Amino acid sequence: MFNALLVDKNTETGNTEARITSLSIDDLPAGDVLVAVDYSTVNYKDGLCLGAGGGLVRSYPHIPGIDFAGTVEASQDARFTPGDKVVLTGWRVGEVHWGGYSQKARVNADWLVPLPEGLTPRQAMAVGTAGFTAMLAVLGLEKQGLKPGAGPVLVTGAAGGVGSVATALLANLGYDVAAVTGRPETESYLRALGATQLVPRSSLSETVKRPLESEAWAGCIDAVGSSMLARILGQMQYGASVAAVGLAGGADLPATVIPFLLRGVNLLGVDSVLQPYENRRVAWERLAKDLPLEKLESMIQVAQLSDLPQLGRDILDGQVKGRIVVDVNA
Repeated sequence: MFNALLVDKNTETGNTEARITSLSIDDLPAGDVLVAVDYSTVNYKDGLCLGAGGGLVRSYPHIPGIDFAGTVEASQDARFTPGDKVVLTGWRVGEVHWGGYSQKARVNADWLVPLPEGLTPRQAMAVGTAGFTAMLAVLGLEKQGLKPGAGPVLVTGAAGGVGSVATALLANLGYDVAAVTGRPETESYLRALGATQLVPRSSLSETVKRPLESEAWAGCIDAVGSSMLARILGQMQYGASVAAVGLAGGADLPATVIPFLLRGVNLLGVDSVLQPYENRRVAWERLAKDLPLEKLESMIQVAQLSDLPQLGRDILDGQVKGRIVVDVNA
């Protein structure tokens, strides 16, 4: 028997309730590999799944947790043997398939990636989907030709999970990072991660009539979307790229095509859920190499299963700074 955080829904009221419960391996969904989970984390999607589901959860009862890292206990796939350290992000685990808020998980082998050398399971979950997404965004910008010295790189939602890792990664790679935040109290935190410039969220949150403004940014990792992304597109340098990773400000994009036509700006979509295995392996290897682990440690807030319902509400309210690492065995 093992513990898990189970979310159930009252079919009459539609309300959900999360509680720690004891399960057996037979309760787990089908899969090729059984993993003893060491750590999970809290992402925005987890906040949705811990509550009403946000349309992500298809059936109840359900175990959320879109990320986890741990040790293989049993495997029907030749790629993994008992004792292997593995990481899982994406593939709609924690949404459709039971996830990492459990001391054991059974999943398809194709969804797992070997834990890269140099990272512990705890560090891997400090990275999690947020950091993995940030690395995919950096790789995308590099593919489009971004190099240190080209000018400041903008990071929106910089104090959040994706933004924190993106800021630390870019700074460590030699970029001048301009961090956008609406929380002035995070200034010292962001500067410690490597931000050289802080940009108030209010200065970018309003749509302007002019489709182009002065060229300010050599690149951008945007977690906000909506009017802020539209505004940023008009401020990019000629030929520069924006990697869109989130929609914290909304899914709309009140923009024109002028930045694309007159400045050759590129808008890159970044998906972390269905990335092929080789892309995942490359991203995780780069994270182990390029993310300064001492800065990663400064982002971490440690939690346990009983803390998750409140943390789910907090992340939906924008009240979480950095990365939450969930010790499922605490």
